[in-house]
Amino acid sequence: MTTRPPRDWQTECTPFQRKVYEAALKIPRGQVRTYAAVARAIGQPKAARAVGQALKRNRWAPAIPCHRVVASDGSLGGYTAPGGPARKRRLLRAERALRA
Repeated sequence: MTTRPPRDWQTECTPFQRKVYEAALKIPRGQVRTYAAVARAIGQPKAARAVGQALKRNRWAPAIPCHRVVASDGSLGGYTAPGGPARKRRLLRAERALRA
């Protein structure tokens, strides 16, 4: 089952959040990107922490797949959607983006 964000999600976030969420939507199922990679993808290579903060405020998870963004060291980083980091791990395992 594929979930999709509501049609009007772009009007309910800041321009920076919109760029981050659009980048997250481009991450294919079964793959992950780092916060730094997302920052580079939106043209703001020094904004990895800000990317994390924007994803923290993602009200449309998992439809906007913030769970596909991980820390540079490969750790999961945070996940504030219901279920927390354990749910992030389950989502990534279900997408075969994590092996263990």
